[in-house]
Amino acid sequence: MADSKSEQKKERIDSAVKRVRTAAQSRAKNRAVMSKINTARRPVIEAKPADAAAAAKTLAAYASTLDKAVKQGVIKRNTANRRKSRAAKRLAAATAAK
Repeated sequence: MADSKSEQKKERIDSAVKRVRTAAQSRAKNRAVMSKINTARRPVIEAKPADAAAAAKTLAAYASTLDKAVKQGVIKRNTANRRKSRAAKRLAAATAAK
């Protein structure tokens, strides 16, 4: 079968073709930014309670990554603020429990 599912649903209207193209570009950009967010989040979650200075540094990097994602329109401001707050609470609890 030479026809794939995407070839069967080929758009014929120019504006629809453009929407498909721009949606694919947006999806690629959003996936890249979300990957950066998750990469920055991982060290915050796995931070050692003994090293508070390094933990604070990773939290700052994570917050910066979230703020950049908001600026690019990938996530909403309240979502970023909520994630920063939860990460800070988690770090505070980890350093207090040492």
